[in-house]
Amino acid sequence: MTTVNERIKQVRKLMKERHIDVYYVPNEDDHLSDEYTAAYFRCKSFLSGFTGESGCVIITKTFAGLWTDGRYFTQAEQELEGTCITLMRLRQEGVPDPVDFLIQKTPKNGVLGFDGRVVSAETAQKLADALEKKNAKIRMDEDFAGQVWGKERPHMPADKLYVLPVKYTGEDVSKRIERVRQAMKEKKADTLILTRLEDPCWMLNIRGNDIESTPIAYAFAMVTKTKVFYYIDFEKISSEVKSHFVKYKISVRPYAMLGKDLATLRDRNIWADMHTLSAALYSRLDPSNVLLNEPSPIQMFRAVKNPVEIKNTIHAHVKDGVAVAKFIYWVKQNVGEGTMTEVSAQNYLYDLRAQGADYIEPSFTTICAYQANGAMMHYSATEENHSPIKAKGFLLVDSGGTYKDGTTDITRTIAVGKLTAEEKKLYTKVLKGHLDLMNAKFLYGTCGNNLDILARRPLWNDSIDYQCGTGHGVGHVLSVHEGPQSIAWGKRGAVPLEDGMIVTDEPGVYLPHKLGIRIENELLVTKGEKNFYGQWMQFQNLTIAPYEPEAIDPAYLDDEELELLNAYHKQVYETLSPFLNAKEKSWLRQTTKAIRR
Repeated sequence: MTTVNERIKQVRKLMKERHIDVYYVPNEDDHLSDEYTAAYFRCKSFLSGFTGESGCVIITKTFAGLWTDGRYFTQAEQELEGTCITLMRLRQEGVPDPVDFLIQKTPKNGVLGFDGRVVSAETAQKLADALEKKNAKIRMDEDFAGQVWGKERPHMPADKLYVLPVKYTGEDVSKRIERVRQAMKEKKADTLILTRLEDPCWMLNIRGNDIESTPIAYAFAMVTKTKVFYYIDFEKISSEVKSHFVKYKISVRPYAMLGKDLATLRDRNIWADMHTLSAALYSRLDPSNVLLNEPSPIQMFRAVKNPVEIKNTIHAHVKDGVAVAKFIYWVKQNVGEGTMTEVSAQNYLYDLRAQGADYIEPSFTTICAYQANGAMMHYSATEENHSPIKAKGFLLVDSGGTYKDGTTDITRTIAVGKLTAEEKKLYTKVLKGHLDLMNAKFLYGTCGNNLDILARRPLWNDSIDYQCGTGHGVGHVLSVHEGPQSIAWGKRGAVPLEDGMIVTDEPGVYLPHKLGIRIENELLVTKGEKNFYGQWMQFQNLTIAPYEPEAIDPAYLDDEELELLNAYHKQVYETLSPFLNAKEKSWLRQTTKAIRR
């Protein structure tokens, strides 16, 4: 196995041979997935050694840099140590945007190279327009990372697809295709290209196993007024799925054929999202076509859950809450008694979840982080790199499950021993913001970025921030991170919250090399009263699991927050206690008893 520095050296050798001045390696796959991808596409991680799920690498003749966001700064510092790669902290003062850096560093008459399969048409167009002014060119047929990786590069995944029955989705395939075509008619589009991995899965009620902890498949789809084409490797189609496709008249095509089929289109009104359509595919489109550059209608269809999906999701959260409650009890009973580690703890939680009915898999790799490791927002404990859990301080556990009836995402920060006054204050401030957002009431049309301050304000008042959004959308037996909705300040959360959307509520404190505290629930957006002022909206809590009473200092909570906390804990006990044994039930009764000043 070569070192990071050797890999960068090999890329520079290829750059010199091909007369390329700057080389760009994003995190995305050929569907422009911006976070979780199959191992085949993790070129950024292969070249840099940084294993976080976000960022990019840029290599020039004299510089190599890794750009990533605040969730990964501490992790990146550790993983890049001793390499020739410089950490570029996204959105921090003095750090240029990576696209701007590419434009700046590509010299006059120079050449910028990348693999056009994993760079969006939108980004490629911006780069081409800017570089044209410098008489510089783009080469997008260069997969240098793949060449350096060679035979050790993982293969594309080949697991079988499966059908998710209507009893879980609430809507059959014909109805979903009909809704898609109606949206196309309204936009006067005669062809729709589906590039997001989740969209064909939703439309066709199928799921896959191509990305770890995400039940989706590498496939494209194209919808016309009369046909639906599905592009997939044929080896993934079982007899059940084949019959499913025949029933709904789905034309199955080889995965690699989409580019060739796009090249045959002439004089069409094509609906495609240039943010998720690769530069390579976009280059196949004939100029006679008119492009409607917008996200597919399925993005919003997925985000707004139907009554069956909501009912199923509520059920999934009860099963999940039982597993989490049993886990917290086990941690508290066993910490300090033996050799509990982050790995043994997360494996115990995996086993508990697997006992739930209709369980499929984790919804993401569990973050089980003790004390200082909790400061790394996306820390992952492994057999090679983990910490023992001692009877002192905090254990942060961010985890979730994918069940056939729903997707869960929950974080609880557990007191595993004596806490300091500062730790209690920080925990309570996080809880305060968490409760304030959960209890929000807002007029229809409000976006997530309007509400973000509710969760952040208790920490901002102490000049503390967390360098990520407060919440994200959650898919229904799809990706645990789903757009377009989110709770995040700035433009990222600028989408109105609709009845039926699900978002997370997860403020936190991350003190590098010291501790991490996060509390996370899933919330369902629902309608409230309607009056002279308009339609009021609110949140219905979905997550059922206790908070950490040992870490709560009620002095930092107002009366309304205390009332909300105690009402929630009452709900937790009433919902979960029937599924617990006598000792667990006794512990939960004590844990959820009302907190007074």
